[in-house]
Amino acid sequence: MQINIRSNFPEVQSALSQLGKDVRTKALASAMNKTIAQAQTQMIREITGAYRVTSGYVRERLRIRRASFKDGQFGISAELAASRKGRRGANLIAFVEKSTSFTQAKRRRKDGTLGQVFFQIKKTGGKQVIKGAFIGNKGRTVFIRTSKDRLPIKALTTIDVVEMFNQKTINARVVGTIKSRFPAIFANEARFFTERFNRG
Repeated sequence: MQINIRSNFPEVQSALSQLGKDVRTKALASAMNKTIAQAQTQMIREITGAYRVTSGYVRERLRIRRASFKDGQFGISAELAASRKGRRGANLIAFVEKSTSFTQAKRRRKDGTLGQVFFQIKKTGGKQVIKGAFIGNKGRTVFIRTSKDRLPIKALTTIDVVEMFNQKTINARVVGTIKSRFPAIFANEARFFTERFNRG
C-alpha cells in the first residue's frame, strides 16, 4: 500500500510546483508519514473489527517504510505492508478460545478422548472445532495427528495478518482513507513548513 502523488493526488502535485524545493520536500515527506501512520491505525482497527485477534498481534505484523529525502521529488514514498514471521500462516492457537487452557485441552474424558479445542477466526459466526486437534508445545501450538498412531503430528495453520491485510473490503477502506485524508494533511504540512521557512 503506497502513496503515489502523480496517480492519486493531482491537486497535491499542482500545489507542489508552487512551493520552494526545501518546503516542498519536507512537507511532502511529513504528510506521507503522517498519512501512512493513520492508515496503519485504521488497518489495525479494521482487522481487529473483523477477526478475533488483538491490536498488538496485528501491529507487530504490520511494517511501515517511512518517506525519506532521496531520488528527487517523486522518489519520496511511504509504504504500509504486512509481513509474515516465517513462511507459513498463523498457528491456530492465535484463534483458540481463551478459556481453553493447555491443561483443559489435554484432560481426557471418561471415554478416553481428549478435550475439544474450540476456535473462532472471524468475529461473525460461531465457534468451530476440528476433530482430533489438541494443544501442545506448552500451550503455544495446536496440533493434529496425521494417522491413528500417536506420531507423526502436524501444526495446524490458518489465515494470518498478511491475508487479512489483503482482504478486499478491508484494503479498500484503508485506501479510501488515505485518498480522502492525504490532501488535507499535505496542506497543513505545507503551511507549517512555509511559515517556518518565512520565519527564517
